[in-house]
Parts: sequence; structure tokens; C-alpha cells
Amino acid sequence: MENSIKYSGRKFKITLLFLIIIAVSLFTTLWTLTTSYPPLPTRAAPPNNFGIGNGQIVIRSDFEIFYVAHSVVSTVNMVLLIALLVIFIEVYKKTKSEFSFGLIIFGFAFLLKDIASSPFLASIFSFYASGLGPFIVLPDMFELAALSVLLYLNLKY
Repeated sequence: MENSIKYSGRKFKITLLFLIIIAVSLFTTLWTLTTSYPPLPTRAAPPNNFGIGNGQIVIRSDFEIFYVAHSVVSTVNMVLLIALLVIFIEVYKKTKSEFSFGLIIFGFAFLLKDIASSPFLASIFSFYASGLGPFIVLPDMFELAALSVLLYLNLKY
């Protein structure tokens, strides 16, 4: 009986965490899309085989897509790190293990890194990324994968 209560409490926490991550992702996406940014670079479409085009069609840069993706993924990483920090602190309180304390320092350092590299913080100080294309979001996606595995393993055991 006690195990089923403990399992249902864990299931509730996992569901709540995923709902929070989804809500944060949606909020971040909407906020990023509605925030005004400086004008993005445009380039004229190259002429086709018949010489038609002559710059009449303007192709917007795909900068917005990568910037929104970077904002969302970096914010989700921060939520995952906060969840991991809460778990690591609870484990440290129970065990007083040096390894758990090291995990707290590890999580806190990554959280500070994500806060410092957040597009929202950069935009507050009028800095904007440009010309990086998909390379602006790839490191955060790798970090998201690693943090997801780490959170899954911590919640499983």
C-alpha cells in the first residue's frame, strides 16, 4: 500500500514537471515571437533563368526561427536545471554525500551559464546574435538531451 502511494506521488511530480516545461516552452515561444527585435537582414532573390526577379522578391533571413528556438530551448534547459538542483539538494540533505554536493555545484554552474547565454539577458543589454544560423541553437539542444537523460535517471531511481 505504501509503495503505491509513493509511486502515485512520484507520477504526479513527473506529470507536474512536464506540464511546467510545456507551459514554459509555450510562454517563451509566444514572448519571443511578440518581442520586437531590430530589423533583420534581407536579401534580394536571385534572378531565374529568364532574368526575371531583379530583386523584386525579398527573402527574409531564417534568423527568427533559430533565435526563437534558442530562446525556447535555453529556457527549458533552465527549468530542467532547477528541477535537477531541487533533486540534488534533497539527496544531499538525506545523505550528506560529497558527490551530491558536487552535483549541486555542477547544476548551479550550468544554470549560471544558461542564464548568461540567454537571449533574453542579451537583449536587455541590446546585444543580438547574428549570422550563426543553426549553430546558435545546437549547443543548447545537446545540453537539453543530456539534461533530459540526467533528469530521467534521477526520477527513475
